[in-house]
Amino acid sequence: MDLELYDQTSAGAQPEQLQLIRDLIDLAGKTLKLRDDTEVSVTLMNNDDIQKINEQYRGVDRPTDVISFAMHDDDDDDLIVMDPELAAELPLNLGDIMISVDKVSEQAAFLQHSEARELGYLVVHGFLHLNGYDHLQPADETEMFTLQRQILDAYGLEK
Repeated sequence: MDLELYDQTSAGAQPEQLQLIRDLIDLAGKTLKLRDDTEVSVTLMNNDDIQKINEQYRGVDRPTDVISFAMHDDDDDDLIVMDPELAAELPLNLGDIMISVDKVSEQAAFLQHSEARELGYLVVHGFLHLNGYDHLQPADETEMFTLQRQILDAYGLEK
């Protein structure tokens, strides 16, 4: 798994937080049996910055905890047809995950668990969205949240 990690927070992320993200992305990728050359980026930011992104892309003028931008989706409008052999040689870029560290702190306090647990939850949640999972329908929610819990538990971030 090729992870690009960006820290745009005002205080700077802790090394433990960055390692947690690396480890969870790697574990989630292995759990989903993704190719070794799969690429993803994670950006840590503060509420002000994620609020701007939330407003611009979702029309919601408030900070959110995590936003995922999938590189590939089911929209055929942007479909590029490529030779299968060439396509197999290119890395699989899943997309980008953006996380508010302010929301990590707020939600961890509210839910009375560690910030590591909350950060881990948001990383895995965003990662699963990049891989086509969602929670709009009850059956999809059960599937996504079960997988999410399995990954977090396997890492040792039980609720």
